Amino acid sequence: MRSTQDVEDQLTDPISANPQFNRAESKIAVAGHPIHAMLVSFPIGLTACALGADLFYWWTGDIFWARAALWSAGMAFLMGLLAGLSGTVELLSVPGIRVRASSWTHFIIAMTLLAVLGANWGYRLHGYEQALLPYGLILSVLSAAMVAFTGWHGGKLVFDYQLGTSSTGN
Repeated sequence: MRSTQDVEDQLTDPISANPQFNRAESKIAVAGHPIHAMLVSFPIGLTACALGADLFYWWTGDIFWARAALWSAGMAFLMGLLAGLSGTVELLSVPGIRVRASSWTHFIIAMTLLAVLGANWGYRLHGYEQALLPYGLILSVLSAAMVAFTGWHGGKLVFDYQLGTSSTGN
């Protein structure tokens, strides 16, 4: 009968067992700077702007803030699509990223976030002032919470696993 230690010794980490999986540098980069990492700052910031504009509209009743929230929500969604496209290409083309379960978790959370961002924008397209309270505000709060979680999870991938970074330092 084999001991537990013998069984554990036979188990191998698929990432360390295959050297190509340790290569997780970004393939979509400009001068060594990953495009996905550069693009994600836009939907993060614009989602925060949409929430802020919603809160200012709720507080002041000034239609400017409802219109600003419409534009912020729309641009958060569109820039999120670009960031999602570059992230998806990275996920599918880099073996060191593709093999990790946490990369797929980030992908699923990010795609869910894109759906919420799209709903937030789409809900406002026809009558942005009327759409804001209460559902527009609820969607903005949900979007902001999801973008915070998705961004945190993506940051963990970069800082803990060094995924999507450049080894050349360029």
